[in-house]
Amino acid sequence: MPALADLMASPLLGQALWLWLVFAGTVATLLALDLGVLHRSDREIGIRESLWLSGGYISVALLFGAWLWWQLGPQSGVEYFTGFVIEKSLSIDNVFVIALIFGYFAVPRQYQHRVLFWGILGVIVLRAIMIGLGSALVSEFSWLLYLFGAFLVLTGLKMLWMSADGSHTDLANNPLLRLLRRVMRVTPELHGHAFFVRRPATPGGPKLLWATPLFLALCMVEFADLVFAVDSVPAIFAITTDPFIVYTSNIFAILGLRALYFALSAMIHRFKYLKYALALVLVFIGSKIFLVGIVGKFPPLLSLCITALLIAGGVLVSLWKTRQPPLAGLERG
Repeated sequence: MPALADLMASPLLGQALWLWLVFAGTVATLLALDLGVLHRSDREIGIRESLWLSGGYISVALLFGAWLWWQLGPQSGVEYFTGFVIEKSLSIDNVFVIALIFGYFAVPRQYQHRVLFWGILGVIVLRAIMIGLGSALVSEFSWLLYLFGAFLVLTGLKMLWMSADGSHTDLANNPLLRLLRRVMRVTPELHGHAFFVRRPATPGGPKLLWATPLFLALCMVEFADLVFAVDSVPAIFAITTDPFIVYTSNIFAILGLRALYFALSAMIHRFKYLKYALALVLVFIGSKIFLVGIVGKFPPLLSLCITALLIAGGVLVSLWKTRQPPLAGLERG
C-alpha cells in the first residue's frame, strides 16, 4: 500500500499522478455516458437536448475547476477557469467551420453527433501531444513565451482584418481534402453512419475498402481543430505553463462546445461580430507577455475578468446587431 501511495503521489508533468487519473476517469465516464447511454442510436439532436447536454458538460467542468481550486489553491483555480473561458470562446469560431464541413459533405443531422463524438477522441490525443511538446519547449526555452505572445498579437490583428474583409473558407480547394481523395478510394455517396465500406471497384471484382464522405468529414473536423489549436494552446500557455491546467481546461471546454454545436449551428448568424471580440482577446493575452517587464505580472483574476468582458461584449453586440427588425406595419402603428 505505501508503494501504491507513493506511485499515486509521484509527479507527472508537474502534478501528482492521481490528479491525472481523476481527470482521465471523469472524461472517460462522460464519453461512455454520452455514447453508451444517451446516444446509442443515430438520431437528430435538437436544440433543447443540445443545450441540456452542454449544460451538463459545463457543470462538470465548473465542479472540476472548483475541486482544483480546493486541491491546488486559488491561483491554479483561476488559471483553470481563465483557460476554460479562453478555449471555449476561441473554439466557438470552430463551430462555423464544422457547420461548413457538414454542409459541404451533406451530412444529415442524425449522423453529425457520430462525427463529433469520434472527433473528440482525436482531439484528446492531438491536444495531449501539442501541449506536452509545448510544455517541454517552454520549460527548456523560456523565451518561446515571447514568440507565443507575438504570434497571438499578429493572429488577433489578422482576425480583425479578415473579419472586416469578409473572407471565407473554400473547402473545395482545401489541400488536405484533395490529398485524401488522391490517396484513398472514396465513395461518391454516404453509406449510413459508416466511415468505411467494402465494395468492388468494378462490377464482379473483389471487394475493396472504401472511405465514405463521412470519414472525410471527420478528417476535416480534426484538421480544423488542429488549426484552431495553433491559436488556443499558445493563448493558454500565456496564462499558465502548468500542462495539467492547460490540458484539462482545453479538453473540458471542447467537450462542452461539441455538445453545444447543435444549438449554436442553428443560430450561427447571430454571432456575426463575435470574431472581433475573439481577436481582441488574442491581442490582449499576447500583449500581456510583453507588459510583464513594464507593469509586472497580471493577476490571474484580472485576466479572467477582462477576457470574460470582451467575450460578453462580443456576444451582446452580435445579438443586438443581428436582432430581427420590427415589421413595417408595427413600426407605422
